[in-house]
Amino acid sequence: MDQEIVPFLIDVPEAELTDLRRRLRQTRWPEPELVPDWSQGVPLAYLRDLCGYWADGYDWRATEARLNALPPFQTVIDGLNIVFVHIRSPRQDALPLIMTHGWPGSMVEFSKVIRPLTDPGDGADAFHIVCPSLPGYGFSEKPGQTGWGIERIARAWAELMSRLGYRRYGAVGSDWGTSVSASLGQQDGAHVAGLHLIPPLAGPDPATLGDLTEAERAALDSLRHSAEWDSGYSAEHGTRPQTIGYGLVDSPAALAAWIMEKFWSWADHDGDLSTVLSRDELLDNLMLYWLPGTGASSARLYWESIRQVSEWISGAAVDTVDVPVGCSIFPRELQRPSRRWAEKRFTDIRYWNTPARGGHFAAFEQPELFVGEVRSFFRLVRLLLAGPRSPQRPERP
Repeated sequence: MDQEIVPFLIDVPEAELTDLRRRLRQTRWPEPELVPDWSQGVPLAYLRDLCGYWADGYDWRATEARLNALPPFQTVIDGLNIVFVHIRSPRQDALPLIMTHGWPGSMVEFSKVIRPLTDPGDGADAFHIVCPSLPGYGFSEKPGQTGWGIERIARAWAELMSRLGYRRYGAVGSDWGTSVSASLGQQDGAHVAGLHLIPPLAGPDPATLGDLTEAERAALDSLRHSAEWDSGYSAEHGTRPQTIGYGLVDSPAALAAWIMEKFWSWADHDGDLSTVLSRDELLDNLMLYWLPGTGASSARLYWESIRQVSEWISGAAVDTVDVPVGCSIFPRELQRPSRRWAEKRFTDIRYWNTPARGGHFAAFEQPELFVGEVRSFFRLVRLLLAGPRSPQRPERP
């Protein structure tokens, strides 16, 4: 395809869905956990119920139709075929915005916010949305060589926005998307109007350790708890992604356990995940790992870049991000730096807010709050852009 942008049709053969159901029904289950909660991992009863519904109740074809209606496109960048959603707003004043997911998410995470952002219908700020799948995630091509870390992905995103004709644009990111977006701001600052980071990755400022606020202490306690009890997946991804990949690609039950445990742990709920995310929504996201077989390829991004991210979280990194930045710190987020910590790395913070509820998957869990946060920050960015350098309106591919 070279630099051509062409439609991408998701059309999963029926035989693959039949095979998925067969594997689910033939799962060899372990004995139940020995505790009455999730502290040993996903409870057997929960996973059996979810996998039973996945086999006999879930409708992939409905999800496939919704995704194709967005619609998705594909283009080759740096030798890799990237699949992305591109939805243009009918509004002439819309700001181009590239939104990047992470693990264990996908472009499905943003499915609830795309329409409110592109066509608000109430006079609110509007955006042209570009939502790519990370390399080795979803239906984007799996890298065939090492080197596809966050900086290379950011360069690919800059090329994608240029290829679409967007000369001035914003970026939104969560999880890996936070790091990719920050790198995009560093590498393509001439074209990036602003970054909305959920959350910003910044470690504690040593100068503040003798005078910590209550929120900063809670953030450090959360990081310590996560390091001891909630980071085994990251260690495995970051050191032996190929090893864990065999089970994740071969067993849908193993993949479901590996990913659902993180949704339950990282989302903001009262013990019942279904109060914020339905089974169908969780399985929609899970299918973007199962169908393309990305258990190993998605984990490899940790092998490439998690050590660098760990430096940012610990405060050891000294690089700065100098484009305008907005920060939303949802209350159940994993990393919750204070503004004074974040200002050491992000030198031009224009917006800072802690919404009332929401966790690591904010756009998925609390779409209305997420949309409000995006609009609030980029309203400030639009004021900066007012003048000769306004976003151009390219032809839709």
